[in-house]
Formats: sequence, C-alpha cells, structure tokens
Amino acid sequence: MSINKRVHASHFIKWLGAAFAAILCGVWLPASAQTITLSPASDHPGATDKVSGSGFGAAEAVDIYFDTTEILLAVTDPTGKIAWHDWSVPAAALPGQHWITAVGRKTGDAAQRSFTVQTDWTQMGYGARGKRVNPYENVLNTGNVASLDNAWTAAIGSDPQSSAAVVNGVAYVGSDDHKLYAFDALTGALKWSATTGNVINSSPAVAQGNVYVGSEDGKLYAFNAATGAQVWSATTGALIVSSPVVANGVVYIGSYDDKLYAYNATTGALLWSATTGSAIGGPASVANGVVYIGSDDGKLYAYNASTGALQWSFATGGYVVTCPAVVNGVVYIGSDNGKVYALNAAIGVQKWSATTGGPVHSSPSVVKGVVYIGSVDSKLYAYNAQSGALVWSVVTGDVINASPAVANGVAYIGSEDGVIYAYNASNGASLWSATTGDYIIASPTVADGMVYVTSADGKLYAYALNAGNNAVYKHRTTEPPSFSTLHPDFRLKPAAP
Repeated sequence: MSINKRVHASHFIKWLGAAFAAILCGVWLPASAQTITLSPASDHPGATDKVSGSGFGAAEAVDIYFDTTEILLAVTDPTGKIAWHDWSVPAAALPGQHWITAVGRKTGDAAQRSFTVQTDWTQMGYGARGKRVNPYENVLNTGNVASLDNAWTAAIGSDPQSSAAVVNGVAYVGSDDHKLYAFDALTGALKWSATTGNVINSSPAVAQGNVYVGSEDGKLYAFNAATGAQVWSATTGALIVSSPVVANGVVYIGSYDDKLYAYNATTGALLWSATTGSAIGGPASVANGVVYIGSDDGKLYAYNASTGALQWSFATGGYVVTCPAVVNGVVYIGSDNGKVYALNAAIGVQKWSATTGGPVHSSPSVVKGVVYIGSVDSKLYAYNAQSGALVWSVVTGDVINASPAVANGVAYIGSEDGVIYAYNASNGASLWSATTGDYIIASPTVADGMVYVTSADGKLYAYALNAGNNAVYKHRTTEPPSFSTLHPDFRLKPAAP
C-alpha cells in the first residue's frame, strides 16, 4: 500500500470513529474543522466555477474531487487555507446532486459539499437573446427521445397558453384561471400558486430569486420563486400578453398600450418606457445593450437597453408577435406576412428574407447556423442562418403558432392538432410525438432531461424517458462518496489560484 493510500485509509477510520461517537451522542458533527466553499453551489454542465477551503495542513497538497473523479490539485497556504480556484463541471455530469470532496494528502483531513447540476430554462426565449436553444441538455438526444413518455400532468385551468420556465427543479407556468403555478419539475407536485387580477398568457421569467409574469389585468408581477409571495407589481396602461425578459437586473415587457417598459428587477421601479405604433403582444430580447421587440404596427424596434432611446426600426409586411433571436450580430424575426427576416442587429438592414406558406407567429430558434421556425401553414422550417436557404421542412397535422425548442440535436414543436413533435435538427427526420387533449399554442421547454408543454385541455404535460422510470431521474439525490473510494490522480500538477 502506498503512503498516500495509507493516509486516505487512516483518515477514513478517524472519520468513521468520530461519526460513530457523534451518533451515540445523538448528534451529527463533522469529524474536524475542515471546510470547503463552492461558488455557486449549482450550475450547468461545462460551467467554470470556484472552490476554496480552510482547516487543512499548512502548505498541504489537497486533492479535490467531483464525485469520485479528481478535478483539481490545490496547495494550502501557511494557515491551511485553500485560495479560490477555478474548476470545471464535467460536460457529461447529469442533472441532480453531486459531491465535491477535498482530501489533504498529508493529514488525510477532508471536507465535502453537495453541488447540483441543472440545465435550467429560465424564460420564454431560454435566455435574454431569445435563441430558444438549451445548449447544456445532456440527457435527451436523437438516439433516445423515442423513449419519451408522459411522466406527469397537472391541471392548470381551461385554456393555458403560457410556456413553462424550469429553474432549480421547479416548473413555473401561468394560466387563464389568473394563477401562476409552481410545480416540482420531476414529480409534478404543486409547490404553490399565486393569483393575479386576470388571465395569464404571458410566460414567466425567473431571475434573482423571483418569478416575473404579466397578466391581462395590465400588471407585471414579481413573486418570490420559493414561496409564491408577491414581491411587487407594476401597472401598465393596458392588458399584458407579452412575456417578460430579464437581463442585467432589468425586466423588459410590452403592453397593449403600445409601450415597451423597463423595470428594476429588484424593486419594480420604472426605469423608462418607449412607445411603438401599436399594441405589443410578443416578447423582447436583449443583446449587447439593445432591446429588440416587435409590434402590431408591423415593425421590429431596437432600443437602447439603458435609456430606451430608439436605435432603429424595420417595417415588415405584417404584425410582429414573435420573440426576436439575436445571434452573431444578426436578429431573426417572423411576421404575419408569412416571412422570416434576418437583419443586421446593429443597424436594422435586411440581410435576407424567406417566405413560408402562411403567417408566422412562431418565434425562431437559432443554433449551429440554422434557424428553426413554425408557420400557420402547419410546417416547421429550417433555414440556413447566413443565406436564408431552406435546409428542410416538415408538415404537422395543423396550424403552428407555437415556437420550437432545440436541445442536443433535437427540435421540439407543438401544433394545433394537439401533438408535440420531436425532429432531428439536422435533417428533419421524425423522432417522436405525443398527443395531448387539445390544441397547443404554447412553446415547449426542455430542461434537465424532460420536456414540458401546456395544452388547451387545461394541463401542463411533462415527458421523460420511460415516463421517468429511468436511472437518470432516479438518482437526482445521492449519498456522498466515502473517502475510501477516492484515489488521487498523481498526474495532476498543483493549480495556481
């Protein structure tokens, strides 16, 4: 047995003895004063986060593990502290609870903290840029989506049109019964509901510990994401069906009073408003200090995100209710005139347009050089993002007013035939479909290996592999690894803080 292995074994025995003594005393206490701190304590696969620690030996080499794989070798300072070090969440780490463990090579002292991997979908456009793509999904893929099945359904009124946001294991969705709901995203158990003054067709956005949603009572609401308690509300001049977008501590939302509003996300204080030529029914997107939003006057507007000053506007041939997607300096948008547009995001000059067979009320998804968008002609289209050339199209059973969601090579879309479809994003090949009880206007959400969509039958549907009876969902909560299972990687060099 190597010296290092003897150190690890001796530490395990010491830790086990202390734990046994603590149990006899009726309390649970750590074996020693070692601690590690994580910032943040949850993140997506592939993220770069930070870890620090204290209470180890002076100038001691400390092995730091993600579950049972060593990810970092740190060296303490003369006081036994580990300075902040960067570490990377493994790209293959599945959603759920994992463990970060630090073990001193000289003393065998150790500390553990839990870390949650999650692939949240925080708002209507996924992120502030409106791309509608979850780049971190690593459970569902083209090879296994055929095994998706209904894991749970939840009743949420009679005709919901809100899309779900899924954050920290909670699915948030609005409904025509005037309520915002929060469900356990894995099981469908109701956590809380909060009531507004009218129908909620707005899709919620989650940020800063709050859930933001508009209501047809003309108000934007902020609710505490954990409890559902109202934090603040702000009144516009008409009903709101637009979905909020949150960026840099500001909530942006349109209203049927023809205005785009910007509110402080913490306090609800009005920062500015800007007037378009007609009602605003679609969401905004935010990129590079600019807010983009469409209006029923047929124009796409670009405003300075800090001041509300108009940067430019572009006239399409029909009203614009879709969420703009901003990717690589280009903004993509659909119009009721049946066209999809690509515009220079800085100056609003058209780069290309493509014509579908009907009005376009669907918001685009843009990933890997392809624009995915639905049309009232019942088709889902895939266009080359640079040229506008058609890559492929597929026909569903009815009108498409919903927006696609793309994740890990799969494009998901709902249709007014009441079916949600999954297609291979590369070639449009059909991979899976499921039938709900009525038409679908809401856009699907993909997060943590599950697909969520609301239907006009008054239900929120959640789909999972094998209806959730799959190992990737069964191990969302785990026990920490025992120290005896951790083995140093002697190829690692000490990392600089």
